[in-house]
Amino acid sequence: MESVAIIPARGGSQRIPGKNIRAFNGLPMIAWSIRAALDSGCFDRVLVSTDSEEIAQVAREFGAETPFVRPVALSDAHTGTGSVMAHAVRWLQDAGISLQWVCCLYATAPFLQPEDLQAGLQALKEEPNRYYAFAVTSFAFPIQRALRRFPDGGTEPFFPEYVPCRSQDLEPAWHDAGQFYWARPEAYLESIPLFSEHAIALPLPRHRVLDIDTPEDWEHAELLHQAWRKSLQREVASP
Repeated sequence: MESVAIIPARGGSQRIPGKNIRAFNGLPMIAWSIRAALDSGCFDRVLVSTDSEEIAQVAREFGAETPFVRPVALSDAHTGTGSVMAHAVRWLQDAGISLQWVCCLYATAPFLQPEDLQAGLQALKEEPNRYYAFAVTSFAFPIQRALRRFPDGGTEPFFPEYVPCRSQDLEPAWHDAGQFYWARPEAYLESIPLFSEHAIALPLPRHRVLDIDTPEDWEHAELLHQAWRKSLQREVASP
């Protein structure tokens, strides 16, 4: 029974061309996810699911496997991660590989740490009735105090009933960190819902969670990543 990491990485990024293999603080972006997976010691194999030979070549250079080419039908901008993962799981099973654990890692997760992956696997092992374990982080401001802005500049609250409440009295809200998704293989094959009682949500600090969808996001992420890595180096160096 094997534990396998699968990194979806299609070649058609539009907002940031070449996003998955563009240089990010000295390494191709996807290399950070591959490195975290290999360093975690959690996996028998680290695979990349891609339709791009260029991405596949970079992935192999950093230690991942690319044993299949992702079908064209699963390589457009509208195909969800669940379908890509189900295809990879079926391919592995058809190849005679017995799977115990499968982990989807996003290719654009440079803040991912090996310890995060280890914690996710351990959490799932301890909860035999759950199908997933994935990372979340908290919103920086209470979502109950969100405002709707109109074209003329006017505003109104989305939730008027919470306007009189103090922010510290409102329930914290969380969102998907977009980094890793541990799962039992049947979770992807049977399309079991992720955002449900079937999953364990593992908190990450907000400074290690960033969506990288625009050039501005990329620049912000690089600066934050540099500062974060320097802080880690100082921690290691301190007596």
